[in-house]
Formats: sequence, structure tokens, C-alpha cells
Amino acid sequence: MDIRLTRPPLTLGTVAVLVVASAAVVLTGSVAASAASVTFTPVADTYVQSDTAATNYGTSTQVVVDNSPVRRSFLRFSVSGVSGTVTGAKLRLRTISGNSGSDAGGTFRRMSNTTWSETGTTWNNQPTIDGATLGTIGAVSGNTWYEVDVTAAVTGNGTYSFGATSASGDGAYYDTRESGADAPQLVVNTGTTTPPSGDPVFVGAGDIADSGSGDSATATLLDNIPGTVFTTGDNVYDSGTASQFSSYYEPTWGRHKSRTRPSPGNHDYNTSGATGYYNYFGTSAGPSGRGYYSFDLGNWHVVSLNSNISMSAGSTQEQWLRADLAASSKPCTVAYWHHPLFTSSSNHAPSTSTRPLYQALYDYNADVVVWGHNHVYERFAPMNPSGGADTSRGMRSFVAGMGGAGHYGFGTIQPNSEARNSSAWGVLKFTLHSNSYDWQFVPVAGQTYTDSGTGTCH
Repeated sequence: MDIRLTRPPLTLGTVAVLVVASAAVVLTGSVAASAASVTFTPVADTYVQSDTAATNYGTSTQVVVDNSPVRRSFLRFSVSGVSGTVTGAKLRLRTISGNSGSDAGGTFRRMSNTTWSETGTTWNNQPTIDGATLGTIGAVSGNTWYEVDVTAAVTGNGTYSFGATSASGDGAYYDTRESGADAPQLVVNTGTTTPPSGDPVFVGAGDIADSGSGDSATATLLDNIPGTVFTTGDNVYDSGTASQFSSYYEPTWGRHKSRTRPSPGNHDYNTSGATGYYNYFGTSAGPSGRGYYSFDLGNWHVVSLNSNISMSAGSTQEQWLRADLAASSKPCTVAYWHHPLFTSSSNHAPSTSTRPLYQALYDYNADVVVWGHNHVYERFAPMNPSGGADTSRGMRSFVAGMGGAGHYGFGTIQPNSEARNSSAWGVLKFTLHSNSYDWQFVPVAGQTYTDSGTGTCH
């Protein structure tokens, strides 16, 4: 089946708005609409505490619900730029990493007071939590995202306050808006919109989700970049279990799952048969259990491969790749998988077993190859399968392992390595023109490293 992924629209809002764009997978020749969701971070959050009645906690990096001492939390969101009917809304909070958990995550209610002061609210002057109960979070563990359905409260643009209490003496602690990428979120679903026209965007990275904050930061980048999302393996750490996909990947990159075309990594295969990976992504990962597939984006043929199974010349995957490339009518081709054939990182050496895949792509005049595995960013000049510079037929390759897992370093710099960074998380964005492409390394907030350029198809 020939599959094309369309680009969703970008919704504009205030500075407190992060746009979460989701794309539909549609058959060639059809036009579909895509569900739009908009993510807002708080404009204010704080908590109050009964035994420190005059103290304000508005600048704290945590909000707390507890009953010994009594602690109540308040969050306020400004919703704007939303059009159409609101079909759902979720309040999302992440427990802090330093807390061992609680037997009760709190009861959440809407509040009529939307003008309380973040830096002035204390136990003595706290607003009343007077609305109907919206939901309750049960037992929580540390460093994990939790959700409350607040659809009953959020009807469209406006200001919304939520209050949280707990009847348990075992407190639950959540990150605040001062926590950056781990800040609370109000995710508002807004029905359907029509995808825009234009050259396709293909954006992603590998080595993504763990218990840290890097994956949250790169997911936030994707919130503002429309297009098809790719992954270059090691989607979740450490072992690719269903639980890890649920706890780590789903709350971050998982919000872009409907527009994601993944590839598997060795950590995904730490679960036997990578069943956590295949069950999580379903048909988006290609035929069940195989791990390689292709699709078209505009004038480009896109191939996702599996470097965790046999890639030798004559193997099932290598023969499939040659037949797939021979059947493609697109003038430009990009391929991606996990283990890099070329890399300068000191952690994982070049994976020479991938060379037959690179050779097949080279034989059919492919243009770009993207890998992960090493937690760095690196760009190589166009090369032939032996690693020699080749400006006429060589493929430009990228190591894009900066999706959120801990950074690696560089060792001996390999020939034809043109750009490198080992300190910034980010995503690699391609704009796929009819016979050329632009690339751009987009860093997360607080990082300044960039790399960009343009290439032409063979």
C-alpha cells in the first residue's frame, strides 16, 4: 500500500501556548482532515500550607497536595486561539523526580476564582476550591506523567483555574511552570481542520524517551513543527517494555504518535521480539513484527529499515529494499534506521553490518540517510558505501541521536564529518522540495547550536 502522510496546520495562540499538531495517514489520492490539539502551560501555579499560613510558594518548582500538613494546589491557564468545538481537554502533571510517590495523587476541581495571585496567595488568603469534582488521580510514583479529564470545565477560549486537594497524609508533589519542559499542561482537542498545502516536512530524532527531561524538551519542539515525524530507534529506555512506552514515551513524543513513522533500536529489542515497540506503534511501524517499510511524501520515497535483524547481501530485508527501490517512481529518496554506518562518537563504533543496506540505496541513487544509536548530532558529506567522498552519487548522512537520552561524546573524527554536537538535544528537520531538500538542526530551549543547509537530489 502506498501511504502518504499529510501535514497538519499550525494554530497560533499566546506566548503561553504550545501547538501540538497531529497528522492523519491517508491513502494516495485522498484528502483528509486532521484532529487538532493545542497544549497550554500555566500562566500561574502555586500551593498553600496550613502550618506556614503566611508563606507564599508561587516561585516554587513544585506544587503539593497533602493532608498532613494540609497542602492545596492551584493552577491557572489562559486558553486562546482555539476555534471550533472543544471535543476534549486533559490536565497533565508530572510528579517530581525526587519524590518516592504517594498513595493518592489528589482530587481536582474547577474554581470560579480566576484572578488569584501566584506570588501573593497564602494559606491565609487562599481562593475557595468551589467547583464540581473533575477527577481524581490515584497512587502515583515519582517522575511520571498523570492526567485528569477536565473536558467538563473547558468549553473554549477563556481563563480556567483548577484546585487540588488530598485526604491522604502521604503528599504528592508535581512539577510547576518553573520546571520548563516538565511544566503542567492543559491539552485541548479542537475537532478537525484542513491540512495546509506546501512541501512536506520530515522531522525527528532517535534515542528518545527515558526518565529525564530531554524527551519532554524535544517533544515541545515538535509541538511547533508540522509534518511527518520519524524516529531513528531506541524510542524508549531502557528495555522497550510496554510499561516504559506508557510511562516515558507516551506523555512526550506519544502526543505525536498519529503522525509518527518509527524505526526500532536495540533497546526496543531488549524486550523479546520488540513486542512493546510493535504493539505501541501498531500499523505505523509497518507490517507486524518486520520492522521495515516504505511510503511516499510528496516527490520523495521514504524508507524505514531495521538494523536489528539480518541486513546481509541476499537477506530478506536487503532483497526487499532493492525491489522497493526499483519499484519507486519518485526522483528523491531518504532512508533511516538505528545503527550508523559512519560515526565519530566514542561510544558506539560504526556498524559495518549495515553496509549492504547503504550499498543498495547507493545503487539506486538515494539521496539522504539518517541514523541514531550514538547520542550526538553529526553530519557527513555525501559518501559512497566505502566512506569515500562522492559528490556525484554519494549520499549525505546524519547521526540524529539527540532525541532526549543522555549525551555521548566524540572520539576520533571520521573522514568527511562536516558538523558535530554532543551537548544539545534537538530534532533534525527536513523540508522536502520537488528535487532538493533543506535540513536544519533545531535545538531545544536554552541551547544555541544549529546546523542547516540545502542539498539536491541525484
